[in-house]
Order: sequence, then structure tokens, then C-alpha cells
Amino acid sequence: MTDKALRLGTRRSKLAMAQSGQVADAVSRVTGRPVELVEITTYGDVSREALAQIGGTGVFVTALRDALVRGEVDFAVHSLKDLPTTQPEELALAAVPVREDPRDVIVARDALKFTDLPRGARIGTGSPRRMAQLNAYARTHGLDIETVAIRGNVDTRIGYVHEGRLDAVVLAAAGLNRIGRIDEVTDFLSVDTVLPAPGQGALAIECAASDADLVAALGELDDPHTRAAVTAERSLLAALEAGCSAPVGALADLLTDGSVIKEMRLRGVVGTTDGSRMVQQSTTGSVPLTHDGAMALGRELAAEMLAQGAAGLMGERAH
Repeated sequence: MTDKALRLGTRRSKLAMAQSGQVADAVSRVTGRPVELVEITTYGDVSREALAQIGGTGVFVTALRDALVRGEVDFAVHSLKDLPTTQPEELALAAVPVREDPRDVIVARDALKFTDLPRGARIGTGSPRRMAQLNAYARTHGLDIETVAIRGNVDTRIGYVHEGRLDAVVLAAAGLNRIGRIDEVTDFLSVDTVLPAPGQGALAIECAASDADLVAALGELDDPHTRAAVTAERSLLAALEAGCSAPVGALADLLTDGSVIKEMRLRGVVGTTDGSRMVQQSTTGSVPLTHDGAMALGRELAAEMLAQGAAGLMGERAH
């Protein structure tokens, strides 16, 4: 292989740059080639509209994929939860590295836990999925909260708490880990309370499907268990015909007996943003060894959820 630098396409945000930098180091190790970051501005970065309004699906991804197709970059790094569920034929999802912590977290004033927030506490999030589950939990546990729609990067969101405009904000643990700010978390939300977004905590490394050498090299960073889990989660999302701004949570986790992996459990939830109506289901089966097996697991759970009325709870269906 040549020692010419590989060009990695990345969003410009602090979080995107941090996770792309970590991938760049790993790719340098497996290829022996230097990697340079190419910063690309996406529609989702410049638009001030709420993600649910601009469609959510692909708004952080399209510009990166266009740069890949045009040959302006050699590969790109995405937060997997931002990827649309259909994969373009000309691009290969070459690697899904080991997943970070998939949980959501609270950053609250006075180091408060979620359940210790005062009555009427204002909690900021841009995610209908988080709103739906937090409101549902509050309803069933006698908590009085108000979810407030917000946008912005990590600094902006945490700033709302420090400025006293909000009592707490909800963020992804993975993002805070990657930018070295996990110590600001005041509460980790159990996945039994809030199921994460499909693919949350995982990264996607994409390149041109025609570049077989690069597909193979990047493939060394792939983690088969993470890939099986996120494939099942995203299959559920696709079968519900929901975009990434829909209030759908999903998590596939591995059930172990000691150090032996026994089964995979896939859990899914969909609900109205006020938390008044929720459909929650889970299924457990052998760990899928193939892409098709993981896809089937997601479709199977989606069918059960649709039979329970999930479609009527999602509001905006993807087109």
C-alpha cells in the first residue's frame, strides 16, 4: 500500500472531531499510513431548526457521503445513530468499532439525580425519544417534570443548566466520554428507564464500496458483536418505518453466562412525546452470526410492536 495520507471526512463539531481523531489513530495503526482530517459542514450543523422539523434522517450524513462519492475524502466517520437505515450501494459500511457506553445521562444543577429533581423541573433535550420515555417514567413514578426542546452542541446544552435556564439536560454518555467530560454527569439513566437511540454509542466508518483494499483495511476495526447489535436495532427502526428523529428507542445486548455469550436480547420502545402511551417489547434469541440474522431479529420485534399499535404513536412517519 502507498504511504500517501488517507483523507478522513468529518463534521466540524468538537465531538465529531474527537471521535474522528480516535478513528484516525486506529486507521493509521492498521494501515501504516498517515490520516488527515477533512472538515465538512453538514446541513444539520448549520440549520437552527429542530431536528424533528428538518427530518432528522441523514441531515448530519449527506454532505459527508457526497464528499465520499465525489472522491474528495477516502473514508468518513459518522455517529451510527445519525445514519439512515438504507445503505447506498456505492458506499460500504466498512467497520463498526467496539461500542461506547450506549446510555443516556443527566447533567443537572446541584449534582442532582433524575429522581431527585424538584417538582416542575425543566429538563432539556432535542430528542422526542428521550422526551417520551422521561415523561412516561415520570407519570408512572409520580414525578412532575417538564421536557423542553433544545438544540446545540454539548457546551450550549450544559450551559443552559449552569445559567439556570434549565434544571437538567439529557445527553449521550458516549459523546461525553469521547470529549473527556463524563465527570460532569450527575446521573446515568438505566436502559430500563430510557432505552437509547438505535445505534447510540457506536460509530460507523464508511468508504467507497469499489475500494476493496480500503474496505478490507478498515474492516480490521470492526467489532462483530457491536455490528450484530446495531444491525438488529436499526432493522427494528427501519421496519417501524421511522426516521432517526422518531421517538423510538432500541438496544440489543448480549446475555452472558460467566464469560460465555449465550444470547442476544433486543428491546424496543416507541411512545408519544408526552409519555401517555407507550409500546415496549423485547425478544431474546441466539446471537445472530449473519447480517440477515440480525436484520430478522429487528423485523420480528418490530412486527410485535406494530401489532401492539406502535405505528400510531410515532407521529411523523418517514417517507
